[in-house]
Amino acid sequence: MGRIEDRVALVTGAGSGIGEAVALRFGEEGAVVIATDLHADTAERTARRIRDAGGRAEGHALDVTQEGAAAAVVTAVTADHGTLDILVNNAGAGSDTPPLELDLATWDRMLRTNLTGHFLCIQAALPPMIAAGRGSIISIGSVNGLTGLGEESYSAAKAGLVNLTQNIAIRFGEQGVRANLIAPGTIRTPIWAQRIAERPDAFDRLAGWYPLRRVGEPADVADAALFLASDESRWITGVVLPVDGGLTAGLGRMIADLSG
Repeated sequence: MGRIEDRVALVTGAGSGIGEAVALRFGEEGAVVIATDLHADTAERTARRIRDAGGRAEGHALDVTQEGAAAAVVTAVTADHGTLDILVNNAGAGSDTPPLELDLATWDRMLRTNLTGHFLCIQAALPPMIAAGRGSIISIGSVNGLTGLGEESYSAAKAGLVNLTQNIAIRFGEQGVRANLIAPGTIRTPIWAQRIAERPDAFDRLAGWYPLRRVGEPADVADAALFLASDESRWITGVVLPVDGGLTAGLGRMIADLSG
């Protein structure tokens, strides 16, 4: 018996990286996984990996930034499966354009993808969860939303996601719906491909900032998401869980330099 056996779980951005790892982990633990991604082929690729391993999954194209798109997927899912138990809001995009060079179109795209898109998915998922009297909403934020680490447009959206998560937790707790946020640090995902091509030692350099002396892996986030999706976290809601190797605990490198 898996930890989320027979739960219906919708994962956005499931075509690669963190979203793919979450979807695969949920499949291992018995969930019916609805893998969604911007492109239908990448969503179906993840779903097929789950099915090939003996799990249950289906793939759907989903552009979270489009009004009505998430609602259409949730309507189809509930028609087929009767409910929606878990939502993992993972779809996102990044930008490291400095503030003085940042155009409004990029700013709007960061907020729409990393905040508005999450809201639209939450809004779509809430009715079946409320009707069932239970549900777990897990949003993938970032340590960038907790402190000043640059990437201002991306970070501002992730900071807004913290507050949105807390408000959803408070407003819908009585209906049995829990909402929590995972704030990953540096995770080894395909989004880093260009930077690694330019600086092959980037992960090694970044690892020095982390007390655990390594960057994270998608599985690190997937395991945290599984905990928040399962009944093991049944009395946890409105929480921001850093999965960051200790980065936000303190400036270890600075302390070491000052002590040296």
